[in-house]
Amino acid sequence: MEFCTYEKKGHVAYVTITRPEVMNALHMFASAELGEVWDDFAADDEMWVAVLTGQGDKAFSAGNDLKYTAEMSRMTPEERPKPPRANGGFGGLTNRYDLFKPIIARVNGFALGGGFEMAMACDIIVAAEHAEVGLPEPRRGLIAGAMGVHRLPRQVPLKAAMGYMLTGRHIPAQRAYELGVVNEVVPLAELDAAVESWVQDILRCAPLSVRSTKEAAMRGLNMTLEEAGSASYEWEERRRKSQDQVEGPRAFAEKRQPNWTGS
Repeated sequence: MEFCTYEKKGHVAYVTITRPEVMNALHMFASAELGEVWDDFAADDEMWVAVLTGQGDKAFSAGNDLKYTAEMSRMTPEERPKPPRANGGFGGLTNRYDLFKPIIARVNGFALGGGFEMAMACDIIVAAEHAEVGLPEPRRGLIAGAMGVHRLPRQVPLKAAMGYMLTGRHIPAQRAYELGVVNEVVPLAELDAAVESWVQDILRCAPLSVRSTKEAAMRGLNMTLEEAGSASYEWEERRRKSQDQVEGPRAFAEKRQPNWTGS
């Protein structure tokens, strides 16, 4: 890994963007590398949950590396480096709709533009008190095209979303929590402990149940309630045939902790 670190500890994957010199902003090569990371995470059955963050305590990610983009714009087509093959959208994550393992965003500072879009693509956001999020693209003549203009209105009240998107204003962490787009806000010194608490609570659950829950919830958003209730879901079918479905009630009856295997 050149632009991030990818560590596997037990059943948890820790992904850290390592470009603090540009506030962990991403150019096309960093974004493609993260796409490879998420491909691996999705394919590894031993990985049950992931944590995404940025190096340092200033920025989760400032989004698109605009200085790099400006440099590319001054080159001729022949001079520009060939774009790498990329999967999953910005940061390899924003356009990934078939990854039903839970991902936690550890927001340790600014999460702006594509950085906020990556965080919103995660399932849980835990933020430090000093963090700020937002979609300031219109201030640069751009648009939050990595699904930000679509996710934010789905995750906070419409008028609040429009107010922030049309002005490019930042959202302080506490206000983001009040709006419901952030799950928890803590002092920076307590951020790792707070994230770990969410991780451990997820690991107490059967991994196939977690994936089935996420799949049904996310896919069901595009259906009527009746359609969602009668639809079939791949991970739910796997859960129903799993050993963990037997292990859960058995452990409860035997008054012991379940031994999840993910199978």
